[in-house]
Order: sequence, then structure tokens, then C-alpha cells
Amino acid sequence: MPGKAKALFLRRRLRVRRNLRRAGNNRPRLSVFRSSKHIYAQVIDDTTGRTLAAASTLDGGLKTSLKTGADIAAASAVGKLVAERAKAAGIEQVVFDRGAYLFHGRVKALADAAREGGLDF
Repeated sequence: MPGKAKALFLRRRLRVRRNLRRAGNNRPRLSVFRSSKHIYAQVIDDTTGRTLAAASTLDGGLKTSLKTGADIAAASAVGKLVAERAKAAGIEQVVFDRGAYLFHGRVKALADAAREGGLDF
């Protein structure tokens, strides 16, 4: 990413996180990272700084069943898996952190699958 585009990306990510902190009511944060080849999701407790649940397209069972890690089907599989792991850790409600990514495509597919998996946000 060129310098100015990266600076704008970082500003947008910090703005989203600041607003989430205000509205989150100390709920864990479901954070999404999207690369060109994979997608990652973590449920993070910001008060202790610990990751409570995580999933990505690099997970063993998921990686073999997916054609690629960079499509909507992969994102929805990661969303279901992170919801399942979060519920196993006793987490029902989270706040969704899209980072600096727009809420469409893979990010939206992950969020919808996490909602179907039982997470409330």
C-alpha cells in the first residue's frame, strides 16, 4: 500500500475501534483481518488483552475442505467456526470489529455466518 493510502486505512481502522469501544459495553470484540489469500477472525477481551476464540482459513480441517481461502464460502466457514468456538468458551454477545474494511463481500459473509452460528451482535 502506498504511504497515503496506508495512512488513511489506519485512520479508518482506529476510528472504527474508537467507536466500538464507546458502544461496546465491555463486550468481547469479534475482530476480522482479511488478506488477499486468507481471512482470520478472533474474539478478543480488550480488558485483559486475551484472545478468547479464533478461527481462520489456515485451520487444519478448514484448509483441506476449501477450494481457496479468499472467497465468500471460506469466509462463511470461518464465521461458523469462530461462533462455535466462542460459544464453547461461554461467549454469547460480541461487538463486531470490521477494522477498516467495508461491510460487504467476505466481511459481511463472515458476520452473517457468525450470527447464524449463535453469536449476538
